[in-house]
Amino acid sequence: MVEGMLRAPVYLNPGDEAMRTRMHIRLLAMSALPAALLVGCGGSDGGLPQLAAATPASLLSCTDLASKISFANTTITAANAITAGTLTVAGTAVPAHCQITGKMNQRVSAVDGNSYAIGFEMRLPNAWNGRFFYQANGGIDGNVLTATGGVNGGAGLTNALAMGFAVISSDAGHAAALGANFGIDPQARLDYGYQAAAKLTPMAKSAIKTAYGKGPDRSYFGGCSNGGRHTMVAATRQPEEYDGYLVGDPGFRLPLAAIANIAGAQAYATVATSSTDLSTAFTTAERAVVSNAVLAKCDALDGVTDGLVQNTTACQAAFNLNTDVPTCSSSRDGTCLSAAQKTVVSKLFSGATTSSGARIYSTWPFDAGLATSNFAFWKFTSPLVLDSGGAGLIWPTPPEDAATFNGPVFALTGNVDTMLSRVGATNATYTESALSFMQPVNPSNLAKLRDRGAKMMVYHGTSDPIFSSDDTTTWYESLRAANSGNATSFARFYRVPGMNHCSGGPSTDQFDMLTPLVNWVEKGQAPDSVVANARGAGNAVAVNTDVPSSWSASRSRPLCAYPKVATYNGSGDKESASSFSCK
Repeated sequence: MVEGMLRAPVYLNPGDEAMRTRMHIRLLAMSALPAALLVGCGGSDGGLPQLAAATPASLLSCTDLASKISFANTTITAANAITAGTLTVAGTAVPAHCQITGKMNQRVSAVDGNSYAIGFEMRLPNAWNGRFFYQANGGIDGNVLTATGGVNGGAGLTNALAMGFAVISSDAGHAAALGANFGIDPQARLDYGYQAAAKLTPMAKSAIKTAYGKGPDRSYFGGCSNGGRHTMVAATRQPEEYDGYLVGDPGFRLPLAAIANIAGAQAYATVATSSTDLSTAFTTAERAVVSNAVLAKCDALDGVTDGLVQNTTACQAAFNLNTDVPTCSSSRDGTCLSAAQKTVVSKLFSGATTSSGARIYSTWPFDAGLATSNFAFWKFTSPLVLDSGGAGLIWPTPPEDAATFNGPVFALTGNVDTMLSRVGATNATYTESALSFMQPVNPSNLAKLRDRGAKMMVYHGTSDPIFSSDDTTTWYESLRAANSGNATSFARFYRVPGMNHCSGGPSTDQFDMLTPLVNWVEKGQAPDSVVANARGAGNAVAVNTDVPSSWSASRSRPLCAYPKVATYNGSGDKESASSFSCK
């Protein structure tokens, strides 16, 4: 289906002697075991096991790994020594490492006749920190993106590889050239949904052992968008394989989100002024009117007027589209919404429905980041060219005819009820439905992850236009309920005010969530908040053009662990995170 963003990185201290000493005292009888196997009890996380810190090692060799790495159904196609500085991320040189490329499970489909394989690359640092990072990619995958490992949704100043992680990236079992047509092959669907990650994980750990003489002490999995979905799926299907899960703007109910977005396109088409431009249904100027009205009603709820809505929950109760936004008395002129527009927008933010009135996916929060190009792409273009491919070819049983499929026509004229029914169906060829292979298994039950000492950190932009932060909030509330009302001992959720899909929007969208995840997993330092910065003029990664000119170019804010909200202390620099507390 949708999107093409993601990333996720880390920073860690490769050795924590004090912690290991305490563990040896507690577990003297086990003192001969490797440090990575030592587990102590206690700490600040309700008596859950405390996992030991990873220990570093050096790469034994590189170019001969092409012949040394051996794993079933796997072909290593190259092993290249990459010198320091050959690769840069955010203007910073990535240290020397070994690039491994390969393929798993090469085959020719008996269903569509196309060739398939799980393509991958691994990047193994010469100076390794003892950790492994699985980089889960976005969109419908299909590309082996550079295996650097992102620390957030796409604007990180550092990355897992630069921190010393061994990182893997894959195409999830199909080539991008196929587009959504890979969905005709049943196995390619399953690899995309969850099986590629399950197959690559033991192979990657085996390759790491060959390269360094030992396997990873600690393993992490992370990504944004579809990468966030991959991460949540892995947390439920592979809870024993990874110690930390970094989840960004997750499309963990992706088929339902896509169909709801198609329903949204059909609704917007009824008020569009151009039959060839869906964005005329809700123009940039009109979306700015709504965002400004939201700010007028909600900006000060956190104690300061600063262009950000920190208290998203309170805002939804305070803001009313019908009364807080002017209704056009005559023609639309960009300063108001027509009565028909208000009806459409109100219904869609309440959650698109089937013909019987059942909600397809989720509600959406009114927020300050509606008047952006990111918002417009996901609402007005994605349904026609991305969501349609998912709902028509990748997920339904049976799929549409790929030879005659027309995405925009399918999206604007297709029956949403039928789409919904087909993504939950199976037959003799497609034996697992999309609602099974695409979604995490019982995501409110993370007991296996929790009980072994693993941790999860989740972030989501409140102005994300394709995957609703309300959906992630609802999931987290269900996780809390399944854990006697409190899941903070192993899973924490951070809403990012104003942020669009994985990045962008009038927001502080530059942060490193991998470092605190590692410190939580390996040192027991639970992250009550994470500092995030705006990407104004001069930013080392890229300037976020959605940042208002009135903000400091490097404005900072704490991202607070839900349900806490960043609240102004009453005094101090309004551009600095230090003037805010999580309450």
